[in-house]
Amino acid sequence: MGYKIAVADSVFPSLDPARDVVSQIGGELALATDKTPEAILKVAGQADALLVTYAKITGDMIQQMPKVRVISRFGIGVDNVDIDAATRQKIVVTKVPDYCIDEVSDHAMALLLAAVRKIPFSNTQVHGGTWKMPEVVPIKRLRGSVLGLVGFGRIPQLVAPKAKPFGFRVVAYDPFVPPDVFRNAGVEGVTLDELLRISDVVSIHSPLTPETKGLFNADAFRKMKQGSYVVNTARGPIVDEAALAAALDSGHIAGAALDVMTTEPPTGSPLLGRGNVIITPHTSFYSDESLVELQTKAAQEVVDVLSGKPARNPVN
Repeated sequence: MGYKIAVADSVFPSLDPARDVVSQIGGELALATDKTPEAILKVAGQADALLVTYAKITGDMIQQMPKVRVISRFGIGVDNVDIDAATRQKIVVTKVPDYCIDEVSDHAMALLLAAVRKIPFSNTQVHGGTWKMPEVVPIKRLRGSVLGLVGFGRIPQLVAPKAKPFGFRVVAYDPFVPPDVFRNAGVEGVTLDELLRISDVVSIHSPLTPETKGLFNADAFRKMKQGSYVVNTARGPIVDEAALAAALDSGHIAGAALDVMTTEPPTGSPLLGRGNVIITPHTSFYSDESLVELQTKAAQEVVDVLSGKPARNPVN
């Protein structure tokens, strides 16, 4: 029996890895021509499954997908899918939590090092004809500094051992992680207030939830150490961009390095055009290999559910 698998949106050069996987059950992919609800429903209205990257899948859209049995996200977070609506309709929602943990942890470390060592700013200065160390200082020594990880899932658990050779003392906050996980990783579990107070660099790795949206607001930045840095490779809305801009303006926060923004692309963001702010275009997940792994694992979830097997990474 063949299955129709709708694809809401794609950032991939080719969908061949996913196509190869669903072909095991005679599945065929149908890619929406646009990310609008109308275009998505045109391919998903009578589909058996839906693959989605960044497109918003609302409760109203889900009600118009009567045959869909599984919504599989090409990614780690599922904040763009109405989970409650899917659950009411008995649709399994899945994610791929482990496809890019090397890439994102590497990117977080790269942003951290580039921000603290002021590499992009220095590069811009030199290319602009300025070869003056006073333009770049101060720069603090990494060894002996404190790195605070907000969230301690798979990705930050890889950041910690990558940071330690640089001499960082690593602390982390995650109310959902058992104490033995921190102990086994050689990382100190602390409260969020303590982390903000003692960290020279704060790296954000928490999911986007109602509780974490705007978690880094004016109050949080006031609690942070004078001259500290913020790194975010998680989700943009966790950081209040206006509050961060104000903290940078005051000099309380020395710099920020962000791979995610509240609005992407970040047109009109108060963080644009600053020499002490690094912004990359949501590329921390990317490597040639990670994209193949992502497609393969997301498509395998579809195959498993349509074949009557349990999903490997359900979120409902």
